[in-house]
Amino acid sequence: MNIRALAARVVFQVLEKGLSLSVALPEQQQKLDNSKDKALLAELCYGVMRQLPQLDKLVSDCMSKPLKGKQRIVHQLLLVGCYQLYFTRIPSHAAISETAEACRKLKFEGLVKVVNGVLRTIQRQDKPLPTDNDTLAFNTPAWIIKKLKAAYPDTWQHVIEQSHQRPPMWLRNNARKQSRDTYLSMLSEAEIAATAGASHNAILLEQAKDVAQLPQFDQGAASVQDGAAQWAAQLLDPQDNELILDACAAPGGKSCHILESANNIDLVAVDFDAKRLERVKQNLQRLSLQAQVIHGDAAAIDTWWQGDKFDRILLDAPCSATGVIRRHPDIKWLRKQNDIDALAQLQSQILDHCWQWLKPGGTLLYATCSILPQENAQQVSAFLARTPDASLVTIEQQSDPLTVGWQIVPGQDNMDGFYYARLKKG
Repeated sequence: MNIRALAARVVFQVLEKGLSLSVALPEQQQKLDNSKDKALLAELCYGVMRQLPQLDKLVSDCMSKPLKGKQRIVHQLLLVGCYQLYFTRIPSHAAISETAEACRKLKFEGLVKVVNGVLRTIQRQDKPLPTDNDTLAFNTPAWIIKKLKAAYPDTWQHVIEQSHQRPPMWLRNNARKQSRDTYLSMLSEAEIAATAGASHNAILLEQAKDVAQLPQFDQGAASVQDGAAQWAAQLLDPQDNELILDACAAPGGKSCHILESANNIDLVAVDFDAKRLERVKQNLQRLSLQAQVIHGDAAAIDTWWQGDKFDRILLDAPCSATGVIRRHPDIKWLRKQNDIDALAQLQSQILDHCWQWLKPGGTLLYATCSILPQENAQQVSAFLARTPDASLVTIEQQSDPLTVGWQIVPGQDNMDGFYYARLKKG
């Protein structure tokens, strides 16, 4: 299989069909046997998503007329070709000839000369990357830049720059199997350099590894989970024998972490997306953990739950995911400005509904992987204003105890962007 042709298909599915990179990429990677080829395919697809406006401008400036309809995939192929010329060590002649060959593989024989010509022109011109406006300079949609400027007037550029870095690999030690120090020793014996993170069982690897290389990974000794996401279970602070709801549970990392944190927990893991619930089941199985996994709507708990109210609720709410762009650069192009209002409305519905199912004296931890105040501090402030029996419990890790909740920005202590607010009932 021609890797450039597969990359063009992935980019086409994301940009033209609205599919996420995490769905589109694995489908095409399955067609490759070699792990190096799979890695190159991922590099090309992620790279195009990170640098999209600049690549698009370079390609479009060399075209006499835009490609339309079914031919759009050839435009995406040109983006893949251009990325190779600017951002990889692949020799130019190889990048151009392989990309032209990919055009044949995609059955656009009549456009091979166009692909060849455009890429040779880009190579010959050797222009600097375009930075004519903020979108080009920061490879980020103007509406996201505007929101970040408003939220982070002094540091918005740093936030965007961090969102373009390649993310590190974090592990969560399974405290049921061994102590974190023990697992750090096991990693050291396997010649894998790692350090302890700030939360109880977090481990940061110096270099990303295939999970097959990690000691006893298949036996559940550790899980892959970003350092920011690992604060969820610690801040929720589950106790033995409690009834706990993970309200938007997929893919299940936080559910498993909660179960690893205390004994005899009765955990109800619910999600609206039946397909993603399969991941929850797989994670539970690998770690030999038990939970009630339910396909249902966290904004309509009474339709699928007739049991007691919950001691604790983790509400990892549906959000813009603007805090995890470094892991999912396609978010920049899949999210639209009007999505934010709709998401904020959904968040407030789920928050109000979950609150009704929390016992008096219980804790609800509201979490998002967003860095936009509308989904975070503003959302929680509005909830507190309309909910007399709700109070905010300060999170020790907050730099400013007067702010509403704890906002982690991308790159802070090597973590993804995340937000937490801890709420107590009664």
